[in-house]
Amino acid sequence: MKQDTLDQLLKDKADKRPVVLATFLASGEEALFHPTEAGPFSFADEDLTDDVRAAARADQGRTVDTPEGAVFLNVFNPPLRMAIVGAVHIAYPLVAIARTAGYDVTVIDPRRAFATDMRFPETHLVTEWPDEAMDAFEPDTRSAVVTLTHDPKLDDPALERALRSDAFYIGCLGSKKTHAARLERLRRMGFTDDVLARIHGPVGLRIGARSPAEIAVAIMAQITEVLRQVPEASEPA
Repeated sequence: MKQDTLDQLLKDKADKRPVVLATFLASGEEALFHPTEAGPFSFADEDLTDDVRAAARADQGRTVDTPEGAVFLNVFNPPLRMAIVGAVHIAYPLVAIARTAGYDVTVIDPRRAFATDMRFPETHLVTEWPDEAMDAFEPDTRSAVVTLTHDPKLDDPALERALRSDAFYIGCLGSKKTHAARLERLRRMGFTDDVLARIHGPVGLRIGARSPAEIAVAIMAQITEVLRQVPEASEPA
């Protein structure tokens, strides 16, 4: 790897910027592409845009055959992270499932009776108010944000920060009626319907979930679907 390429990779890692390194296997010629940014991604007159984005979505390197020879795409994605607002009963199984799926999880709740080490052992707990906590969390293109409290004083400040960020997923627990009221409050904050369409609410895939663990499974399934951009996405519950 060339020094200039390595320097840029290190900078992208520090900036939490997804990047794909393309290398012609025969010649060693290389180029860097940023899949979440505007394409097309061309390399020696070959359009690799679809392949670059597909590799980044899958978090998996791959070899692409071109008329000019084989090109290896090596993916360097930032870590997957999740911010859960509300140390409630659903949060506990969601933390466990998200960790298993490879997420670095932060639970945010200023209510210290809820956010305790006893209830959430070995979990990064933040007891600041959600607006401050989200400012510190700094959601990026590899971040999911899930609000679970039903309390506008806690959920809305977190959502305001999430909607102004590059978070790839934003989901909110609550009934359709609760979600409609939430959207109206956010409209009064100045958010347009196009921006509010980023919110998955009520959160989770429609699988008939009832128990906290089942709801956590539905949420994690929807997050995975959005992350991988599965075609013909299922309707949320």
